Amino acid sequence: MLRSMQELKDYTIGATDGEIGHVSDFFFDDGSWVIRYLVVDAGSWLRSRKVLISPYSVMQPDWMHKRLPVRIDRNQVENSPDIDTQKPVSRQHEMGFADYYGYPYYWGGTGFWGDGQYFPVMAPGGGGLRAVEVARNVAARHATDDPHLRSCNAVIGYHIHARDGDIGHVQGMLVDEDTWALRYLVVETSNWWGGHQVLISPHWIETIDWTDSTVSVNLNRQAVKSSPRFDSTAEMNRQHEWDLFHHYQLPAYWDSEPKPNGEKNHDKFIV
Repeated sequence: MLRSMQELKDYTIGATDGEIGHVSDFFFDDGSWVIRYLVVDAGSWLRSRKVLISPYSVMQPDWMHKRLPVRIDRNQVENSPDIDTQKPVSRQHEMGFADYYGYPYYWGGTGFWGDGQYFPVMAPGGGGLRAVEVARNVAARHATDDPHLRSCNAVIGYHIHARDGDIGHVQGMLVDEDTWALRYLVVETSNWWGGHQVLISPHWIETIDWTDSTVSVNLNRQAVKSSPRFDSTAEMNRQHEWDLFHHYQLPAYWDSEPKPNGEKNHDKFIV
């Protein structure tokens, strides 16, 4: 299911022995468009320090009470590596963070979460400790890579350019609650034609100018104008997604990604 990034902000993070704080931002990988860390404002108990929490730690969310339980305790958070969330996070910082919590390295392999994994699980499957060791050795060879982590908050307001002109600006993002992939940018088009909100898949992005705060997409304005509108008050289901990809005559992401049980998704929809 897809969740609004704005909805997830301010969710309470609950450790095994008490509350940690609330979500204030997310860091995503601009190569795969997957959320790698939740930025959590720990509040007064930790001197208003901001800490990173990986999706590896998130357990079954409590959507009704807007709470994300995590499988770590407050002492672990208090003694976790101090990472300045106002500065770029290096791969070395990420390695230290992952080693501290015992997380697998997500980089250096296939799948969203490395070693063929599309879902954030605590240990690569199929080989026990040996598989973990092999995965880490592979990932370690990418220790000097640029992790390309970006703030979700910072991208809000970016201008969207189609092939033939402006479309609007980024109003929000939709997150896949299983994989933590950012599936869509929510684009506000009202400044262009007095229109509505539409969805743009990151797969359709050609370039992003981080200096000028602009996103260029491989679409034309008329196609965007006539695309299915996005209603933030309605639940986004697979039929709505299928209508969107059908409109643009572009392949859907679920055709190439496994479902949580490891099977390919062959859901059928009404045209």
